[in-house]
Amino acid sequence: MESTQTGDNSIAELLDTSASRLLAFGGILLIASGMLLGDIFAIFILHPNNARIGEAMYGAAMAIAAADTDAIMAHFQAIGGFLENRGTKVDAHSHSIALGYLAVLLAVLQPNVAWSNSTKLRLAWAYVLSATVLPFAIFAIHYVGLAYSPLDFIGWASIAADTVALIVAITVSAQLLGLWRYWRKWRESVAAPAYLQSMTRSGRILLSGGSLLLFAGFVYGGAYAGYVEWLRSPSEVDILNGIITHAFQRQPVEADFAAYGAYQAAQAINVAAHAHVNAMGILLVLLALVQPFVFLSESWKKRWAVIMVVGSAVLPLSILLELQLGLIAGAMADIAGAAVICALVAMLFGLVRQTGATDSR
Repeated sequence: MESTQTGDNSIAELLDTSASRLLAFGGILLIASGMLLGDIFAIFILHPNNARIGEAMYGAAMAIAAADTDAIMAHFQAIGGFLENRGTKVDAHSHSIALGYLAVLLAVLQPNVAWSNSTKLRLAWAYVLSATVLPFAIFAIHYVGLAYSPLDFIGWASIAADTVALIVAITVSAQLLGLWRYWRKWRESVAAPAYLQSMTRSGRILLSGGSLLLFAGFVYGGAYAGYVEWLRSPSEVDILNGIITHAFQRQPVEADFAAYGAYQAAQAINVAAHAHVNAMGILLVLLALVQPFVFLSESWKKRWAVIMVVGSAVLPLSILLELQLGLIAGAMADIAGAAVICALVAMLFGLVRQTGATDSR
C-alpha cells in the first residue's frame, strides 16, 4: 500500500497540534466502537428482548381476563425492565457515534479555536475522556439500577452519565467560545483552509455520497411522517385499547397481538432506517473533511471511500427490507456495517501514518 506525501503546510500545521490528533483519533474510535456495539446489540439483544416484551404483554392480557391485579403489575414491571434494557443499549450506541462525529468536527476546527495549544490539549483530553465514559455509563444504567445510590430516584450509573455529560457540554462550550474569539479577531480575513479548497477525489466521493444520503434521509423522513399522520390506521393506542377490551371481555386477543407486533415492527424498522441513513450521511461528510490527513495512496483512499459510501447506503436499505426479507436483510445490514467499520479503521491507520510523517518532518 503506497503512501503519498502531501506538501500542504496547512495539513502539517493542523496535525502538529496534539489537540487535533487526539480529537481525530478519539472521534473515529468512538464512531467505530459505537457501530460495533450497534451490530452486537442488533444480533444478540434486540430480537430476544422484543420477544420477551411480547410474551409479557400477552401474559398481562391473560391476567386482565382473570382479574389478577398482582400478575398484571408484575408483567408490566417486567415490560418496563425490558424497555429500559433496550433503551440504554440504543442510547449508548447512538451517543458513542454522535460524540465521535462532534470530535472529528472539532479536530478540523482546531486551527480556528483561539486558545493556546496547552489549553486546547486540555480541552481535547477532557472531551475525549468524558465522551468515552458517557456511553459506558449509559450502558450500565440498567445493570446498576439504584444499588447503593444516595438518591431514591437515580442510580450511580445515571449520576456518572450526567456528570460526564456536563463535562462534555463545558468543553464544547469552551471550544465554541474559542471559535467566537477567533472570528471576532479575524472576521475580515476568515477563509476556508487550503486543504478544503483542493479536495481529493476520495473526499469528493465521500462528500457527494454523504450529501445524497442526507437528502434521501430528509425526504424519506418527511414522507413517512406524513404517511403516519394522515394515512395510517389504526394507531398504536387503538390496538392497545382493542387488546385490553377483548381481554376484559374474555375474547380472543391473538389477532390484536398480531396487529400490534406488525405495527411495532414496521415503526421500528422505518424509524431505524431513517436514523441510519441520516447518520451515515453525516459520517461521510465529516470523513470527506479529514481525507487530506489520511496518509495512504490516492487509489487506496478512493477504494475505502467507495466501500464507505456503498456500505453506508446498503445499511439503511437493508434495515428497510427486513420485513420483506427477514434474516437475509439482517445479514446484509450486519455485513454493510462491518464493511463501514473496516473502512473507518483503515482511515484511522492512515491518520496515524500522517501524524508520524508530520513528526518526522
